[in-house]
Amino acid sequence: MKESQNHEALELANEAGKILLENGAQISRVEDTMQRIARHYGADNGNFFVLSNGIIATGEGYSKAQYIPLRSASLDKVVEVNQISRDVADKNLSLSQLRERLTAIRNMKPKPKWEQILGSAFGAGFFSMIFGGSLYDSLVSFIAGLLLYVFIVFVGNKYLSRIFVNISGGFIAAAICILAYHLGAGDNLGNMIIGAIIPLVPGIPFTNGIRDIANEDYLAGITRLLDAFMIFLCIALGVIFAFLVDGVIMDGIIPLNGMSTDAITAKIWWQLAAAFFGTAAFSILFGTPRKHYLYCGLAGAMGWLVYLSAFRLGCSPAEATVFGAMAVLIVSRVFAVLRRCPVTVYLICGIFPLVPGGGLFWTSYYLVAGQTHLALSSGFLSIKITVAIAFGIVLIEEIMRHLPYLSKSK
Repeated sequence: MKESQNHEALELANEAGKILLENGAQISRVEDTMQRIARHYGADNGNFFVLSNGIIATGEGYSKAQYIPLRSASLDKVVEVNQISRDVADKNLSLSQLRERLTAIRNMKPKPKWEQILGSAFGAGFFSMIFGGSLYDSLVSFIAGLLLYVFIVFVGNKYLSRIFVNISGGFIAAAICILAYHLGAGDNLGNMIIGAIIPLVPGIPFTNGIRDIANEDYLAGITRLLDAFMIFLCIALGVIFAFLVDGVIMDGIIPLNGMSTDAITAKIWWQLAAAFFGTAAFSILFGTPRKHYLYCGLAGAMGWLVYLSAFRLGCSPAEATVFGAMAVLIVSRVFAVLRRCPVTVYLICGIFPLVPGGGLFWTSYYLVAGQTHLALSSGFLSIKITVAIAFGIVLIEEIMRHLPYLSKSK
């Protein structure tokens, strides 16, 4: 009887870990949750080895290895499994109750399609402002972001692979903005496209890859960062293809002269509002529970405020990004403790304004325009910003590892 109970406990711990890994949890949280569940039910001999796309679980008379493909994530399931891991200890759930709860989480429905589409539209519009776009640029990005996600939820997610979804998504977003530019809408094509492609940026694998490396899970971290890099590359290919098609039709590539900043939306209150509402909108795309939208927006706005303050005081973009990333993680940790929610929820959403989406576009454009030296310069800056985000997160993670109260919520 005891052996049968141990096997069931290990099986349910395995199922909890699988749900977490499928939906954007970092490796350390997956392993910790599985160990906690197994030990509570007496399966002290359970051992779990978690990779970015697989789990190996062993115990007395029990062994299971399963492949878990990388796919789109839903943070609301991470939140629910996190609550289960608390309830297992606090409410002493039976194994049958645990199974029912996990089955209910597995069967949770995704966000309504209309909510995802509006999240993409508002996120694209507000992020266009963050990257220097005018109100007219933001309106075009809003429309492009809306149509982009109409394509993704009704066509891409049903019939296409992840690679082709991102290539075609980058093409659609850029093509809509290019068409609007030819029709006289908007002020700066670059700002319009940057906002429009941001809904495609892989925030979850990018952020978790950095955190896994910070936790010395190097293999998982590198795998997730490679996945994020491949998505960046696919988006860039779609944007490049849109410019090439337009170049053939219009007999030449549209000349762009680098980033421009609108005088109105550059004001600090516009920037903070854009960061808050844009981050809150994109939290929808990550499947964040609605009750956490406000806090995700606040994390994004606080990080962006620190970034802008550091940049306007004379720091380079990379240096300012370090301070911004540190601020996002600190705020996310505080919210995680106060809200009893995984820090991942706030961090993944809050770090989004700092992700080098502008560098992705300008590297793509300079490549298609034949300006190789500028493409290399823009690409190198994007790498520096990525390293800066990683450094800021690693630094605060290490400091908070020694603060017991804040280290309780990973």
